[in-house]
Amino acid sequence: MQKRLYDKEPLNKLVVVKKPMFMSSNSYLNRIKRKYKNKKAGFSGTLDPFAKGCLIVAFGQYSKLFNYLAKTPKSYRTTIWLGAQSESLDLENIHSNEECEILSESLIKEEIKNLIGDITYLPPKYSAKKIDGKRAYDLARAGIDVKMKESTMTIVDTKFLSYSHPFLTFEATVSEGSYIRSLAQELLKKLNRVGTLSYLERLNEGKFFYENEKDLNPLDYLDIPRNKYTGTKEWLDFGKKIALDYLEIKDEGKYLIVFDDFFSIIQIENNEVKYLLNKVLL
Repeated sequence: MQKRLYDKEPLNKLVVVKKPMFMSSNSYLNRIKRKYKNKKAGFSGTLDPFAKGCLIVAFGQYSKLFNYLAKTPKSYRTTIWLGAQSESLDLENIHSNEECEILSESLIKEEIKNLIGDITYLPPKYSAKKIDGKRAYDLARAGIDVKMKESTMTIVDTKFLSYSHPFLTFEATVSEGSYIRSLAQELLKKLNRVGTLSYLERLNEGKFFYENEKDLNPLDYLDIPRNKYTGTKEWLDFGKKIALDYLEIKDEGKYLIVFDDFFSIIQIENNEVKYLLNKVLL
């Protein structure tokens, strides 16, 4: 009998993979599932098909941890092709390319630095942003008129890398939900130029960097304080309700309780303790 693709037992695994250009995040996740022969997996931080780079993938119970991971701010490296114009603001739909005068490198450096702060913008129509449950880029490619809502992104830091006309490369560290193509257009407005992205790579998501898909310990990446539990382990092992008296910290909030072979995420609210996630195996 032919061995089925997913005969292995589900595993708990947290890794950072490197998505290639011109492939959707979902398609690449399917490739990763086949590689590890496990179908219960998810990813965080959708990358547009044009973009490459860091993508957090979790298998098994770890796929429930995405809301608790330290995955912001995010850093990107991008190259702007000055003079080129595209409907999607990247290489996919270039419709014109015009010559433009060489810019002063000192002006570029100054304007890149001036991007730091909060920027109000319109997300690109060709983006992974969801509209009525569908990706904006799918709607745009289908010829459906997409109305994008104004958003705000926070630029934590920027770094000029190079300028070899007509290509300008820089890095930006940004908040969750930021769009580098929109950020590039803001920079182009300041430079009084038109252009489009010819390259986009996500370097990291918070603490997460691509390191050849090495296994990560989720306890090193959870953005939740630990709380000490003084009761018996069996109560959490079986998911029984635990009393506030058995916790060292009694203030309201979300906490991590760690044992040698599993951990739980709890919430204290109105002097009661409830499980957000219980018995996640290590």
